[in-house]
Amino acid sequence: MAHVSTLPKHFLSEKVEHFTESVIREMTRQANQYGAVNLSQGFPDFAAPAEIKKAAQDAIAADVNQYAITWGAKNLRNAIARQMQEWRGLSIDPEKEIVVCCGSTETIVATLLAVCNKGDEVVVFEPFYENYGPDAIISGAKPRFVSLRPPQDAGSDWTFDEQELRDAFQHHTKAIILNTPNNPTGKVFTRKELELIRDLCVEFNVLAITDEIYDHILYDGAQHISIASLEGMRERTITINGLSKSYSVTGWRVGWAVAPPNITNAIRKVHDFLTVGAPAPLQEAGAAALSLPPSYYQQLAERYRKGRDQLLPALEKAGFRCYRPRGAYYVMTDISAFNFPNDVEFAAYLVKEIGIACVPGSSFYKHPKDGSQQVRFAFCKKPETLDEAERRLEKLRAR
Repeated sequence: MAHVSTLPKHFLSEKVEHFTESVIREMTRQANQYGAVNLSQGFPDFAAPAEIKKAAQDAIAADVNQYAITWGAKNLRNAIARQMQEWRGLSIDPEKEIVVCCGSTETIVATLLAVCNKGDEVVVFEPFYENYGPDAIISGAKPRFVSLRPPQDAGSDWTFDEQELRDAFQHHTKAIILNTPNNPTGKVFTRKELELIRDLCVEFNVLAITDEIYDHILYDGAQHISIASLEGMRERTITINGLSKSYSVTGWRVGWAVAPPNITNAIRKVHDFLTVGAPAPLQEAGAAALSLPPSYYQQLAERYRKGRDQLLPALEKAGFRCYRPRGAYYVMTDISAFNFPNDVEFAAYLVKEIGIACVPGSSFYKHPKDGSQQVRFAFCKKPETLDEAERRLEKLRAR
């Protein structure tokens, strides 16, 4: 008979003790459970462009159903390089400077695993997209947070303290994660802000990992600037993007990184052993997506602007203080007027009793109390979905 040890054994990695499952995805489950209007998770509820759906169908019919090249189908890599030249003015080698992954989510964690060692620090602006902190921890690094402060009036934007950012850069800082346009705040970083970040990256020899998944979703004359295009940053920037947000295909899971050859090679190695490769037929459809005309992106931004301008007045009328986004398709709000103890209790009430799902603001902060009076709504929805949300918000006002 085998001897059974009575000694306690710790079977789990210490890493997983430092983060939870996604609060955003949990709120979608609750929306489904209670039949709520889902303004929590950032996926459109309308159709993707017909051209790219047909491109995916054609690729499947043509039996493009086996492994693509691990680090990306040639047609897609060529399309990415072409668009980086057209949109950013950057000349990219599709053979040496691009790796295609399973969505920008895998791209970010593969990048961090490829560049970080235990003891490294990664600077992250908060509130932050909830994956960034756990991704740093998974890679063995320690996230170091820098506060974005809410606008004080209708005409201003989220800001950060220059000294606080400078203090976050130390000799063991490996990278800064930048997300512009930003989720959850809708902030679009200005050239002046990016130049400050550039100067610190150069001074402290730090990488910039820039998530630009919302780069075509801009309002009120805001301009998207890639930090890789600034002088001194081409060789120290990893630019991450994907199909999900610009083409309304969040379930396809096709994203990519553009980086200098040595960093690209390292990301490719990690990606290979994480997922082997992104879906082959959807990569061919991605090449078609990146060939859509400029008018497509103008119409996309205008559609989301209308969604923003439909939801904001409804929220404000209901009692929310809204921070007007200049990019992406989310709005952060202050819930102080409702006198709930915290954002989690408010979100639970809203989904169960009012029938609208939002995301508790605390999920975007290291310390939950910092977001305890904030919630985030997504407006990447059909007008009739937002109409229904507006009707349900009447019940909140009545309370």
